[in-house]
Amino acid sequence: MHRSPLIYPPPPARSKLSAEHTPTPADPPHPPRRARIPADVFTRPAGTTASVSLGRGSGAAVARALASSNTIDTPPAPAPPQPQHPQQPSHAPAPAPAPAPAPTSAPASIPDLREALSSLESRMASLLSERATLERNLEQAVRLQAPVQRLPSELLASIFASGVLAGGEEDTLMLGNVMLVCRYWADVATNTPELWAHVVVSNHVSLDKARRRLARSKSVPLHVRVSFSPQMDGAGGSGSGSGATTEAIVHALDILYPSIWRWRSFALSVPTRAQAHAALARCKEPAPLLEELQVRVFHFMQDDHHAPPPPLPLFAGHLPRLAVCAFHSFNFGWARSLVCGLRVLELGGYWNACAPAVDVILDVLRASPQLEELALRSMSDVDAETCAVYEHEPHHDRRFPAHIIQLPRLRRLTLYHAGLQRARTVLSQLALPALERVALCYMDNVTPLLHHLTRQSLTSLPLRHLRIEASFFGELELVKLLSRMSSLTTLELLDVEDASSSLIRSLSAPTATTAWICPKLETLNLNGCTTLDWDALRTFVEARLPAHVRAYPRQAVPPQITLPAPASYSAMTVRQPHPTRGGAAAVAAGHGRSHSAPPKAGGFAWPRRLRSLDLTQCHQMSKEMVQWLRLYVDDVRADSTDTARGSWHEP
Repeated sequence: MHRSPLIYPPPPARSKLSAEHTPTPADPPHPPRRARIPADVFTRPAGTTASVSLGRGSGAAVARALASSNTIDTPPAPAPPQPQHPQQPSHAPAPAPAPAPAPTSAPASIPDLREALSSLESRMASLLSERATLERNLEQAVRLQAPVQRLPSELLASIFASGVLAGGEEDTLMLGNVMLVCRYWADVATNTPELWAHVVVSNHVSLDKARRRLARSKSVPLHVRVSFSPQMDGAGGSGSGSGATTEAIVHALDILYPSIWRWRSFALSVPTRAQAHAALARCKEPAPLLEELQVRVFHFMQDDHHAPPPPLPLFAGHLPRLAVCAFHSFNFGWARSLVCGLRVLELGGYWNACAPAVDVILDVLRASPQLEELALRSMSDVDAETCAVYEHEPHHDRRFPAHIIQLPRLRRLTLYHAGLQRARTVLSQLALPALERVALCYMDNVTPLLHHLTRQSLTSLPLRHLRIEASFFGELELVKLLSRMSSLTTLELLDVEDASSSLIRSLSAPTATTAWICPKLETLNLNGCTTLDWDALRTFVEARLPAHVRAYPRQAVPPQITLPAPASYSAMTVRQPHPTRGGAAAVAAGHGRSHSAPPKAGGFAWPRRLRSLDLTQCHQMSKEMVQWLRLYVDDVRADSTDTARGSWHEP
């Protein structure tokens, strides 16, 4: 069946009145028609007509698309308000508002979108930068409120100097940490000359660091140390390594030479004497601030006959403030300008022909009457014939008092393998009324030295510390000296075979004619003394306990009544010996009082309790013995490993 085509009626003609008619809310809305967007709507020049593709569709649709592309969408005018009629019934429905027309603007192109995104990202970056600036300003404002940030730079520099230079030694690690805290602290530390006053040149410290410290220290006094290890000097200090080391030492002294006028201390440590002489040959200018001078030669056993003579006088002989001298195997010709008016003198490493004679040492001591410390180490002994002229007794030679060298301020004396003949002769010519510390180490037989110390105690000898190491001595002479040492607080007997149990028992209790020996003794070092008996040591510890805390060693001790030590022990009142063993009845019968009773006011002071005991390398003491000692002595040192089998050792 044939169908006829559909015929649509033509649209009604619109009059001018209908064209100018404004739709009301009551009129039904007409949905906008969606027209095709020309492709060159965003790229065509202004004032030109868009090109419209004549594809499928009628000419009317093309015309409408062209008209819509050339017109500017304007928002619809707001509808005038409708007057409300009170006569209108309340049940009449309100007219529905007309929907807003949909925008007809075309979407942007890809370049425009990318440009918009780029602009947005730049704005975001600017905002983030502004935010970071504000955060930094806020953090700085908060830091400024801290008390340490309000300190003046001068006070902060003083704090840095106290921390870095504590104890007189420079703490390079702390100085580096201070400079890493912040830029302000780094600037303060850099501009503080005292922090850069320690200049070191060695195998591991470059010359650039020395130059930088010299520049930052400005004009403050310097502490200079030049140290080159013999391990970096080749085999035996000879060969190409020795030449390179000598060149480095000379180069270092050339850099330090212009600052001699502000040296406060100078320490030189080199492998050979020739290198020491080459370095000191640069020290020809006066050193008005130099207070401490140290020269050390490591290869002191070598006879450097080919070495040049020492460059004398050092520092043009102008050392007005020199107070500390330490020469180790450096032949300075024993010039008086270097050893005059000293407070500390240390000589060591002189062997064979380089060893000083007795008269040389005595002349050096006469030139320094204000000497406070004297140390003689590692020297070859002198012949006995050269010391015969000094061997005389006071009652045989009335000139003896005039020959005595008075050292009223000498407080420390150290004799370490210095030769027995030399040490005995020198000690016999000295008067030491203020001696407090004595160390006798590796001196073979120290009995003659103990005898001279006993003679000195007849006048004045406030000895507080006595150390004997690896030496023989007469036990009776030591006990005689200790009986006159009422102020002795520390006794050290290291690796001595003569420290027997009788010596320890003599310190345990007074006899019928003497008082307590070393009543102020608090520290006893018996390192390596393998001949001691356990019973003697236990008796010594028990005897030194206060009487009223014997059963309770940790109980608080009330103040004791003491009397000053008399000038002579011969006039002392006889005191009953303190028992070391026995019960309370035996104590009451022997002393007339119980253990809990304090010493009588009329008697002498009770000895002090032992505070420290060193039993290292005493293999005869078992682990149980050490544990018992720790009940009554605060500090007991012993080997960490199990000691040898003792009387309490369980199999």
